[in-house]
Amino acid sequence: MFLRRLPGLCCDRGAASTQLVLVVPALLLIALLAVQFALVWHARHIAQYAAQRALAVARTEDGTAADGRTQARRSLAALGGRVLTAPSVTAERTAAQTTVRVEGTVIRVLPVPGLVLRASGTASGPTERITTPAGGGS
Repeated sequence: MFLRRLPGLCCDRGAASTQLVLVVPALLLIALLAVQFALVWHARHIAQYAAQRALAVARTEDGTAADGRTQARRSLAALGGRVLTAPSVTAERTAAQTTVRVEGTVIRVLPVPGLVLRASGTASGPTERITTPAGGGS
């Protein structure tokens, strides 16, 4: 009896449920995108940190490229075992320059087929060596 007095009220039945069904998946997708972006950002920082730590070891006078790769793997195991999956480490050392690159695949939150997110970090610097002063000092 009350519904007959208010015209149009009967037509809105179920509108909230329909809006909820449309809005909630969109909000969840936005939240998952934010989490995925944060994981990519974090993985890049992990890769950069591992590359810098490896460079510090590989560029020393007694260091080798293999020492750098070992240090990078240790850093990755300590920090990014789950965020940065399938990491690869390359280290090159010459008499003048040492370069370390760490790459890997970022864990996925969004179940999108074919979505492969990668993160990498590179560190490069001069190789340490003992030199003598130029010019015959007094």
